[in-house]
Amino acid sequence: MTQTHKCPTDTVHYTWHKEHEPILTIDSGDTVVFETREVSDNQFNFQSTIEAISELDWDYVYPLSGPVYINGAEPGDTLAVEILDLKTKHWGRTAVLPGLDLLAEDYPDAYLRTFDLSDGKYIHFNDDIKVPIEPFLGTMGVCPKDGDGTPIMPPGNFGGNLDVRQLTIGTKLYLPVQQAGALFSCGDGHAAQGDGEVCVSALECPMYASLKFTVIKASEKTIPSPQFQTKGGLTQKVNHDDFYGTTGVGPDLMTGAQEALRAMIDYVSETYNIEKIDAYLLASLCVDLKISEIVDAGEYVVSALLPLSIFNDSQE
Repeated sequence: MTQTHKCPTDTVHYTWHKEHEPILTIDSGDTVVFETREVSDNQFNFQSTIEAISELDWDYVYPLSGPVYINGAEPGDTLAVEILDLKTKHWGRTAVLPGLDLLAEDYPDAYLRTFDLSDGKYIHFNDDIKVPIEPFLGTMGVCPKDGDGTPIMPPGNFGGNLDVRQLTIGTKLYLPVQQAGALFSCGDGHAAQGDGEVCVSALECPMYASLKFTVIKASEKTIPSPQFQTKGGLTQKVNHDDFYGTTGVGPDLMTGAQEALRAMIDYVSETYNIEKIDAYLLASLCVDLKISEIVDAGEYVVSALLPLSIFNDSQE
């Protein structure tokens, strides 16, 4: 008979390490309920001011709940993680952390905004903009093969800090097992994020997550890196209305992404009369960067797509 377990909340870890002691041991088919901390390990809170950024202790960033040992999981197997439920707590924040964002040269100064999530459906970015709450865990992974104090960021073929916004309720994430028991951990809850997370922050928040784990043996399924299957459309809460797109064209995808984003910030700032720094944060929460074309004689196209449904005149 399958069971539901509650992951202890008093123990977290800040690196991937095969020697981390499992805080739970479960069977394939079991469900675990996690209570994850905000990605700074609550060095930010709803009342935080911009000074919290300069005081940030990076040794305590990316607190992960786990690891969870899944009986029967062996290297070469695949761990299926079904996302049964996700619930944000009452607050979240987004910020520009100097030097880490996509437009670091354009926005060299720190910037912070906190938001009330108690509505459960939207955050009110301002009087005219409502961003849907679409929660997901920015970090889910198994311990990597060479996990011996490996930083949580960046991600790898084991998963980790993937920041894939489509890993919402109903999605199944598949991870290649690299250690006995898989040693799964998660955290880094996001209430909203665009594809790209361009200012280096999503809408970061503490979160409850209910995840079901199934071991798929290597004889049935082997994968080289994370894969996933969504339930329904990719942007279910915004795909009912129009989008506005900007592009960057050239021989370098990173430069193209920057150009598309700059054009989008200009468009949002001029059209909706908000400061460029706020347009930048808004883009990190709901603008999707897409590779539109990558085969045309060395000139590639990156698009930035803004859902117009977030603006009040589209919601009426």
